[in-house]
Amino acid sequence: MEHLINKQVKNIQISGIRQFFNMVAKYPDAVQLTIGQPDFKTPTHIKEAGKHAIDENKTSYTKNAGIDELCQAATQFIETKYGLTYDPKTEVITTIGASQGIDIALRTILDKDSEVILPGPVYPAYEPIIRMCEANPVYVDTRETDFKLTAAQIEANITSNTRCVLLPYPSNPTGCILTAKELIEIAEVLKEREIFVLSDEIYSELVYGQTHTSIAAIPGMKEKTIIINGLSKSHSMTGWRIGFVFAPNNISKHMLKVHQYNVSCASSISQHAALSALTVGIDDANHMRAEYEKRRDYVYQRLVSIGFEVVKPEGAFYLFPSIKKYGMSSYEFAIKLLQEAGVACVPGDAFSSYGEGYLRLSYAYSMEILEEGCNRIEKFIREQFPN
Repeated sequence: MEHLINKQVKNIQISGIRQFFNMVAKYPDAVQLTIGQPDFKTPTHIKEAGKHAIDENKTSYTKNAGIDELCQAATQFIETKYGLTYDPKTEVITTIGASQGIDIALRTILDKDSEVILPGPVYPAYEPIIRMCEANPVYVDTRETDFKLTAAQIEANITSNTRCVLLPYPSNPTGCILTAKELIEIAEVLKEREIFVLSDEIYSELVYGQTHTSIAAIPGMKEKTIIINGLSKSHSMTGWRIGFVFAPNNISKHMLKVHQYNVSCASSISQHAALSALTVGIDDANHMRAEYEKRRDYVYQRLVSIGFEVVKPEGAFYLFPSIKKYGMSSYEFAIKLLQEAGVACVPGDAFSSYGEGYLRLSYAYSMEILEEGCNRIEKFIREQFPN
């Protein structure tokens, strides 16, 4: 019966990140630098709120968009943090993580043969959803612009089929961000065009040395922008699966239909925990961000001293060093590093063909693990490439 499976689904590959993560299980002594998951525990007040929800029997369906108090808290959070104003009754949807938010957004706005402009290298989860909509990803090579999708690049790739520009910043896998000036330049290209912007801002609370800016804050852009955010990275709540989609009502009301028939609603227990995250824990990310910044500085300096070429990230918790000079594909290099040095990193080609020649390291690990990982990488490079 396999020949009857939807061809768009059959052509999708399992994420290269997960493929490599699963392979690492065969090397129990390896230093793991693959997964983008905070090593901090979920804050106690959030866990207690979840327990309280269970004890109070708050275990039934909620409104499709989420409980009223959480929708209010979510809109208040991004207004306080980023100056964005949304109606809690009509312009926010609580989703099962940011991933489901991306899914309902793209399925709402894309038709067959629509085109989505997105940077390469990029997180691999966007393309499969685009393909399942029978739409087409249009990758833009950002390797010469410090991994930033520029206004000029966007303008050069717009066609009559362009339906959406995807801005995933701060970036996974590169950690780069877009500044307010760069976003204004992009807005100048897009604000008079009938093109949606999908702004994936899941790492918005992990920006170093400055405040995150959303393109929706640029005049003329909120009307066409869909923001994806959530609590996985900011509040170390990956397993709780709570995300948010913010958009004007004339877009949001259609996404809500997709969401309704897709999942009905997010977990009621997780929603009550999320309410505590966004109110009591409005600044929970601060101490985590400070620690990540220390880790970033340490790993960046170590990689540079070893001889890697790497763009210093300004957000998220990844570094994306080039391994081109070592004469191996990113997959070959990652396998050799794992087998001979006992360090697990993700091959760059997991992030599109434009990631070939790079390696993604996550520094969402303790300093002790990062030090051991860097020591092993340095020993590996010195032994394998003595010149």
